[in-house]
Amino acid sequence: MTHDLVTTAFTLDGYRIVRTLGLVRGIVVRSRSIFGTIGAGLQTIVGGNITLLTELCEKTRSQAFELMVQHGMELGANAIIGARYDATEVMQGVTEVLCYGTAVIVEKA
Repeated sequence: MTHDLVTTAFTLDGYRIVRTLGLVRGIVVRSRSIFGTIGAGLQTIVGGNITLLTELCEKTRSQAFELMVQHGMELGANAIIGARYDATEVMQGVTEVLCYGTAVIVEKA
């Protein structure tokens, strides 16, 4: 499955959905390291973008996305529609990031 066949929309331009396979998801639970927490704390003193946390968030979302795509491929999907992210703080300093969508089989229209 190519990433251009994963969308937040419920249709894919130029394709038609021939079969819906169901919900797929990728879940990553991540905690900050003590070094990351200290570094981010220092960055808040200066203000602006807290790059340590931005990079951590981007890496975590990317991993959740890839797990979702892998789950879709395991079901035989060649596309995912309605992709979304959700995050929940499981405990202080520990966050679950969920990427989910609907696995489908599409063919060119």
